[in-house]
Amino acid sequence: METSKRCLWEALNGRSEGSGAETLVLAHGYGMEQSMWDKVVPLLAESYRVVTFDWVCAGSVKNEKLYDPVKYSSYEAFADDLITLLQEMNLKDVTYVGSSMSGIIGCIASVKTPQLFKTLILVGSSPRSDIEQLLSNIENNYESFVSAFASLIADPSNEESVKKYEEGLKNMGGEVGLPLAKTIFYSDWREMLEKVETPCTIIQTKKDAAVPHSVALYMQNKIKGKVRLEIIDTLGHFPQITAHLHFVQVLKAALAS
Repeated sequence: METSKRCLWEALNGRSEGSGAETLVLAHGYGMEQSMWDKVVPLLAESYRVVTFDWVCAGSVKNEKLYDPVKYSSYEAFADDLITLLQEMNLKDVTYVGSSMSGIIGCIASVKTPQLFKTLILVGSSPRSDIEQLLSNIENNYESFVSAFASLIADPSNEESVKKYEEGLKNMGGEVGLPLAKTIFYSDWREMLEKVETPCTIIQTKKDAAVPHSVALYMQNKIKGKVRLEIIDTLGHFPQITAHLHFVQVLKAALAS
């Protein structure tokens, strides 16, 4: 179901905080919602304008008909939504912070409309995934998948990150979770990386079960534009939750470079 371009911001729960000269756009990943940024937004809003939103796949989006598994079978549709959101808000030259799948979505959008992006911050992102057993688990027993996957991907020693991811996955539900997982895990955007000219900072934790360190090194070598790789001393896929102060420091350093 299409929505008016003037209404997409509202439909995706768009929020803007702070009033700095520079604008940061924060995008969540699979099974999460914009609440994943709650710890870092107040700190960043002291110096920047901070924009957050929910993708159509998030359980927090009220209009469930917005997510069409056929339309969103490719990251291209998500990238088009991102472009529309930025254009609705008359934003350009933004610093885009994409967590997990959102990092690659930001790369695609930057190739399509480079004038909208000043810098890309890619947090635990990967251009290629392949996890057949995971898809089977989602399809056969989503509730069990949620518990096991949250403990695997988040830092199991950090109860807050595991609980937040479990909640996000449950809110999303299996009807969205399965087709979206197929979109992610059957995607291969490796060739696209060579077209990304927007300066990038890749943020990686010291151990991420979803995205190995080798993937970050691969992306660093393949992206055409200037790339920095920053390692945060924490575990799991969500440094903005498990090490939010260090995450903000790394982000501010990237913006100042």
